[in-house]
Amino acid sequence: MTIEATAGVPAGVSPDRGWGAAPELSDQTVAHITGALEASHSAGTRRVYASDWRRFRGWCERSGHAALPAHPVTVAAYLVDAAETLTDVGERAYSPSTLNRWISVIGHYHRAANLPNPCTEALVTSTLSGIRRTYATTGDRPRTPRAPLLVEDIVTIVGSARQAVTGWASEVHERRDSALLLMGFAGAFRRSELVALHCGDVTVHRQDGIHVRLRRSKTDQDGAGSVRALPFTTHHHSCPPCAYARWAQVVAAFDLAGRPGVIRLLRTAAPFEAHVCRAGLPRMKARAPLFRAIAKNGNLSAAALSGASVHAAIRRRAQAAGYDETVVAQLGGHSLRAGFVTQAFRNGADAHAIMRQTGHTNPATVELYAREHAPLVGNAVTEIGL
Repeated sequence: MTIEATAGVPAGVSPDRGWGAAPELSDQTVAHITGALEASHSAGTRRVYASDWRRFRGWCERSGHAALPAHPVTVAAYLVDAAETLTDVGERAYSPSTLNRWISVIGHYHRAANLPNPCTEALVTSTLSGIRRTYATTGDRPRTPRAPLLVEDIVTIVGSARQAVTGWASEVHERRDSALLLMGFAGAFRRSELVALHCGDVTVHRQDGIHVRLRRSKTDQDGAGSVRALPFTTHHHSCPPCAYARWAQVVAAFDLAGRPGVIRLLRTAAPFEAHVCRAGLPRMKARAPLFRAIAKNGNLSAAALSGASVHAAIRRRAQAAGYDETVVAQLGGHSLRAGFVTQAFRNGADAHAIMRQTGHTNPATVELYAREHAPLVGNAVTEIGL
């Protein structure tokens, strides 16, 4: 999505759409416009778009076709070629969702260059629809959503992590992972939302528990922001505010005094036998990342934890808690969010109440969790008298 400019004019603005000749702009203004255009998508999205576009351009070069502008026949041929690509074990290499993303990327680059979008033509849309139907008929590349972690799972895994603590370094890992699990589950957070949290995004509320401000999210790219409340619970061992408080103590100690400060904190801390969430919390650097990478020796990184590390931590903790390998393989960062929705449905919450916490904008998306993970909830099959 790099925006090129020539003669002081931003690319993507051409006279063939009735605007006439574009005005001359200074290099500084062009640079500012370029920066704003790039900021319209996240860094991760820009990387994915650039990678997908390189793939399409490479395929076009090898096939003797123009990539920009691309003819609808070229795009249709590209889709068919990808759909017929098989892995070493004879499975379809690319899922329908991947093909759909490629279409979006091709369309984006044509719009950015102020060119007609070939992906909106019936030939392309019908080709993609036909590929989906073929996949469905043959059973290729079905959806494999992450398995949800329910309340019992979260309590079990967190309890196992705390029992496995053997020293101050392992306790640093435990406090972070317990906070990830309990906050991620209760807040129905995406892993990208968890790793984007700053210390200043979390505040203690004397009645609600903790308020977590999301500065932006997948469905809030413009950064309007929202707040999710994580309430106090009856038991301290499953209390998200307590898990946050224990991890916040470590972060504050490290930022203030480094490794010695963390060691001093943990060696003098009282056993975790009661709520610690209502006590005063230490002051932290508001702009510093809340969840961070940790070295094996217990040292905290100054950088935010990656989404892949959240995924790995969940699997590692589940495996340590005794979960079967086949179950562990189905878990990931999305298991916390999926678990919240599934547990809420099983406990009788309706879709709109669930959306208050998850931030979903479409009830149909939430209902999908119910069909996949709680199929007996609200289902007449339980009332037929067998």
